[in-house]
Amino acid sequence: MESTTYLTGQFLLAMPGIGDTRFARAIIAMCAHDEEGALGIGIGATLPGVGLHAVLEQLEIDPGVAPNAAVHIGGPVEPRRGFVVHSQDWGGQDTVGVANLWALSGTTDVLRAIAAGTGPSRWIVALGYAGWGPGQVDSEMTRHGWFSTPGDLSILYDADAARRWERAFGGAGIDPRLLASGAGTA
Repeated sequence: MESTTYLTGQFLLAMPGIGDTRFARAIIAMCAHDEEGALGIGIGATLPGVGLHAVLEQLEIDPGVAPNAAVHIGGPVEPRRGFVVHSQDWGGQDTVGVANLWALSGTTDVLRAIAAGTGPSRWIVALGYAGWGPGQVDSEMTRHGWFSTPGDLSILYDADAARRWERAFGGAGIDPRLLASGAGTA
């Protein structure tokens, strides 16, 4: 019987040489993983020149007190769909708690609350998500592709997006500069 690794609440880090340029140096905050598949939000890269105010204005939401924070590239699936990874001190109509670490919301109520100053205390806005079908991420974990680390709130909220990948490897005691870009054969 195949064993399943339930990666919810962990970070998936793309290994060098993963073979898909969309995931070069990717760090994915895993939000759901079960027998039916997996879903995570990319937190390692931001959309150049796109801030939260532009997203809010496109949705006809007054930016209010919301800072014009960078918007993250959540993943290649549904890149026009928005998600907010946030602290657990706020919950809305579709908020899902993730392993008692963070929460995930995907409706405009969280954006309205952030703009009004009544939303979660910590948050990351992303467009798109990374998704895997049944058993797909488990299979990819057995090949040269992904490495998992525990979800770390200081990396999620306090590290600059461009530094999260290397910080997560460092937290696991790995210097990513020493990683090979290909797998060996025996």
